[in-house]
Amino acid sequence: MKFLADMGISPITVGFLQSLGYDALHLHDEGLDRLPDSAILQKARDEQRILLTHDLDFGELVAASEANMPSIVIFRLRNMSPRQVNYYLQAILSQHQSELARGAVISASEG
Repeated sequence: MKFLADMGISPITVGFLQSLGYDALHLHDEGLDRLPDSAILQKARDEQRILLTHDLDFGELVAASEANMPSIVIFRLRNMSPRQVNYYLQAILSQHQSELARGAVISASEG
């Protein structure tokens, strides 16, 4: 699995994924801090990466385009610290790898 982290996701989460052996990139590391949402989505699609974000717009863009890919994980946590995001991300990866591989939008929130 490959991941692309949007600007609202900490680079620490990218490092966490890399420590688990995943191919993970952050938009900032690519110099793409101001890339429009549609271009971010296209980059994730072109590179077959799962998009990590806290921005609800991405789910709406995928739904409007009727595209299956890329998968998106939307974090809607009150506490968006890297530790908390990584905790939820690890749970999602352990339970939903097959769905993410096929194309899914998963929302992570408390409760």
